[in-house]
Amino acid sequence: MAAALDPPAQDVPGPPPPITARSARWLWPILLLAALSALGFAIVLVHDVARGRALKFDSTLLLALRQPGHLDVPIGPPWLQQSAIDLSALGGFTLLWLLGGAATGFMLYVNRRAEAAWLTASIAGASLLNTALKLYLHRPRPDLVPHLARVSNASFPSGHAMISAAIYLTIGAMLAETQARASARAYLMGFAAFLAIAIGCSRVYLGVHWPSDVLAGWCFGSLWALIVFVANRMMRRKFSRPG
Repeated sequence: MAAALDPPAQDVPGPPPPITARSARWLWPILLLAALSALGFAIVLVHDVARGRALKFDSTLLLALRQPGHLDVPIGPPWLQQSAIDLSALGGFTLLWLLGGAATGFMLYVNRRAEAAWLTASIAGASLLNTALKLYLHRPRPDLVPHLARVSNASFPSGHAMISAAIYLTIGAMLAETQARASARAYLMGFAAFLAIAIGCSRVYLGVHWPSDVLAGWCFGSLWALIVFVANRMMRRKFSRPG
């Protein structure tokens, strides 16, 4: 009698199925092509900058972003300059290291040591590589237009673009791996890429980087994030095998 009064059983959705190597196998050719393209383009930019070649699109784009006859005034409404400053701050050294350190500490707290190592390698490696390239090439900052933000070190490659691409794409990939739906993974990676692109564009808009600085930063940062991602995948697969 009691059983007859019980409410009918309802289907409760369970956790999403895990992502397997087979389900993600189609992604590897795309990643390889993207990596080779980014590496090739970055090498071309480094070669040109090292030889002191002037890249025509650099000056053309910087001038196009300023009012004719008033190079200290950027195009667009007044709020756009403040938005560029805010976006640029998202790629600042202090914020990125605070964010990366907080994420790494949380991963250690929940006993996800592999992910903590993955994130640490992404932050430290991108920062060291960026510093080495700046010291080696020592490209001057743009003097074509007045700077709308304070800068002090060399120009190539853009540290904001490079390190933000490495860190935000790494965090996006870590979050995406927890999702079974392709649409959710695409959303997370897309938003991470959007942040990196917006930060890089803000540096050109503020006149503190040549566009080629930012392009190289995106290439190196994305490539480094991809290398760390693949290395982490290979190590996890190796240590998860029985025996």
